[in-house]
Order: sequence, then C-alpha cells, then structure tokens
Amino acid sequence: MKIKLQVTGSRLQVDSGAAVLRSERGLSQSAARRRPGRLEIGTGLRSGKVLRVETTRAPRETFNLRRAFSLVELLVAMTLLSLIVLVLMAVFGQTQTAFRSSVTQTDVLEGSRSAVEMITADLRNMAPSGGGSNWVSPVNFVVLDNDYGNSLYPTMPPLAYLPLQQTLPGTATQRTNVLNYFFMLGRENMKWTGVGYAVNTTNASPLYSLYRFYGETNLTSNPFFLYSNFVSTVYNQRWTNMSRVLDGVVHLTVRAYDRNGVWLTNGCGWNYTNRFGGPLRPQNVWFCFPAWGEVGGYFFSNAVPAAVELQMGVIEDRALQRAESFGSLTAASNYLAQQSGRVHVFRQRVTIPNVDPSAYQ
Repeated sequence: MKIKLQVTGSRLQVDSGAAVLRSERGLSQSAARRRPGRLEIGTGLRSGKVLRVETTRAPRETFNLRRAFSLVELLVAMTLLSLIVLVLMAVFGQTQTAFRSSVTQTDVLEGSRSAVEMITADLRNMAPSGGGSNWVSPVNFVVLDNDYGNSLYPTMPPLAYLPLQQTLPGTATQRTNVLNYFFMLGRENMKWTGVGYAVNTTNASPLYSLYRFYGETNLTSNPFFLYSNFVSTVYNQRWTNMSRVLDGVVHLTVRAYDRNGVWLTNGCGWNYTNRFGGPLRPQNVWFCFPAWGEVGGYFFSNAVPAAVELQMGVIEDRALQRAESFGSLTAASNYLAQQSGRVHVFRQRVTIPNVDPSAYQ
C-alpha cells in the first residue's frame, strides 16, 4: 500500500489512496464522532491537536464476502462424484473381466490348435505295414475307449472312468464327454514310427492331461513292438515316459471312415461279418463293441482308414484350476459337470494319403 505524508503548517495529512488522515487545531481531544465520509478521533496529543480521518468509500461489492457452498450442495456434489466413481469402477471391472476371458480363450485356442495340428500330422503319416492279420502282426491303427477291457480283459490298460456328463446351459440336455486312446503306425524314409495318444484320467492334478507316446525302428525290424510298448507304457502308468501335450482334455474321440465317407462300424460285432451278413469290409479289421456311442477297432496288414475324424474338447484354464483345487476326482467332476459353457470343442477330418485301395475291394 502506498502512503503519502504531507505537512502544511499545523495540518498533517496522510494520503494512502483510499483514506486521508488530517490533523487540525481547535478540536476537542476527547471528540470522537462519525460523520458521513469523515471520522474524528481524539489523539490525546499535548498540542491539543486532533486527528481527523476522512475516508473515501470503496464500492459496496468489494466489502461483501464471497458466497460459499452450503452443506446440502456439498452432499449433492459428493453423492454425484461417488456415483461416477462407482460407475467407472464397474465399467473397469467388466472390461478387466472381458480382457481376462479373452486372454484365457486365446490361450485355450492356441494350445488346442497346436495339439490338433500335431495329431493331424501324425495321422497323415499313417501307413499300412503289410503284415498278416493276427495278434502278432504289426498294428496299423488302433482306437479304443478308455473304459474298454477293464471288465472283460484285465490285461488291458487300467483307464476305467465314468464319462464326464455336463448340463448344457439353459436346457436339461446332458452332454457326454468320451475319451479314446489310439495308436498309429507310420513310415518315414527308412524307419517305422509309432505314435500313440492317451488321456490320464487317474490323476487329480494335473487333470485330464493328454500324453503323446513316440517310438521308432528301422524297416528291417518288426514294428509290432511299437504298439506293445505303447500299451505297456499306459498300462503301467509310466506317464513320465511320454510327452505331456495339453491339460484339461475332457473329450477325445477318433472315428475311422472308408473311401466313401462312411463311418466304419461293421455292425459293431465280435465276428467277421457285417450287419448285412456279408464279408468284413474292409478286410483285416477287428471291431469292438460300442462304448458310449463310439466304436473302436484294430487295423492290420494293408488296412488303414481312408479318413479319420478327430474331436477334442478342452476346458478353460480358470475352470480347470478351480477343479484341480478340490484335490479329488469326484469333487472335480461334480464341479466340471456345471461348466459346459467353458468347454471348447474342436473337430477336424483328416484324410490318409497312404490308404491302400485294395483293402476296400
């Protein structure tokens, strides 16, 4: 603030811009009264001088206090801000859930497609051995249900299980997930290769793991032991001797088709005649009884399927981890029975290039 002092004779004037302070004679020392625009105050000076202050009024609005928010206005503002924060949190939560779901589905799709491509490549490499049609000859292709042989043939792999049944969302329809294990004989240059796939249903963690068996020998050797080694490995549950491909495989089936695209079942009998009473077609094939709607069998000599249809159902990681946390196969199955919406099913039909047409004549 700028103050200006001016003394003229017996008059003292202080000019601060908005107020003027003056000292004059002849005023009582005790005088103190207000006049419009003027204030006189007795100063108590010995000289008898009295200070007179003349003020210049500032505009009225400069002296008014600014209005503040009322309590009601603050409460309304806080309520609106809280609602906005809650809405943003809800949107963020839904976005995060959708992002996690998409990441999980991406992982399942990538892993499952890699497994399907691997199985597809092994199936296309299938080749007939040309051996005899008996139990000591090489096996070209075998597909069996995981429950097959445990009651009739105790020497078969102990993969007994109850298929996982799931209720489809919004309906009372039950979906039955079936598991097959299968083996195929292949040929690469100067060697035989044997590849087999099986799902381990006897372990609670990891749950429903798909394993791959691989063996090879040169062409001068009998490739029959490749299949026997596969059966022995599964029968003795030597899972560490195989490669773990994928977890959460709750459904895996393989169907063999002839050159006309007909599913090879042959009446599903134990004999060597089909349901029409004619000869077995194709030759050198031994079919099994149906299990849960699927038919398996053994292909010997020059018989291999003309095409194979592969179906694989994989459950999402989060549901699988939740099921594994129970630590019991029964509890895990009860939980997964309500998770049909989290199972992704893959289907692909694979043609076999090395099929022998004479096996279907």
